[in-house]
Amino acid sequence: MQFIDSRKPNVRAVWESYVYEHATVDALTRRFGMSEKWIRGRLDHYELPSFSPTPRAMVAVGDATKIGCTWMLVMRDPNAHENVYFKEIVSEATSDYQTARAELERQGFVFTAFVGDGRVAVPWLFSDIPVQMCHFHQKEIIVRYTTLSPALPAGQELLALAQTLASSTKADFIARFEVWCAKWHDFLNERTVNEKTGRRSFTHRRLRSARTSLRVHLPYLFTFQDYPELNIPNTTNSLDGSFKKVKMAIGVHSGLTHVRKVKLVSALLMGRK
Repeated sequence: MQFIDSRKPNVRAVWESYVYEHATVDALTRRFGMSEKWIRGRLDHYELPSFSPTPRAMVAVGDATKIGCTWMLVMRDPNAHENVYFKEIVSEATSDYQTARAELERQGFVFTAFVGDGRVAVPWLFSDIPVQMCHFHQKEIIVRYTTLSPALPAGQELLALAQTLASSTKADFIARFEVWCAKWHDFLNERTVNEKTGRRSFTHRRLRSARTSLRVHLPYLFTFQDYPELNIPNTTNSLDGSFKKVKMAIGVHSGLTHVRKVKLVSALLMGRK
């Protein structure tokens, strides 16, 4: 016969089992010998510890991940392996990154560089510091337009070029991109006439969009090489571990209320206290 301690369990122990061990409510009722109602009540009323990372000068990596119907924006110090800011947002907008930076600077943080994706790696958003466009996001953009198996030789060559981003020097990549642009200039300017409307449009619009993406982001793709002393990562991959934990926890605890989901995600992003 299994013995169940009649004393009520430590609420923090219940919460940490739920968050870090992915123990479901059903599993917690069996582990602690308490009713489902008691477990759910303690999970909902548990107060997260204060989140106050130490201000510092840092390279900031920023990205957002979807948590149900909203998003969670996170700023991370990749060299200290620490998330220093997170906030639930309705949708990912450049203004949210501006707000995050302003809040962190009010706390005493100093941004020495910023790493982000194409939506935020733009000169006017962080015009006073070096900006690095994430190589992973750039390759994703190219694949979005070319697919992973391009049918056209021009697409095949551009995808192959994009896949060398991490292993290329700035000068070499730019030179090879310019050669590609010159080689396929006339091809990309080809137009097709719509038989119904008589209007002419570019035949290879998706490839043109891929080219435009590289052209726009080219000044920010090799910032990490331009400022080696800052130790700037060339991707936002530092956040992948945090986002993976978030997705896994949400998947395990299906049927979460939105409030508890945000609380769960927040606990994971601030780390075990």
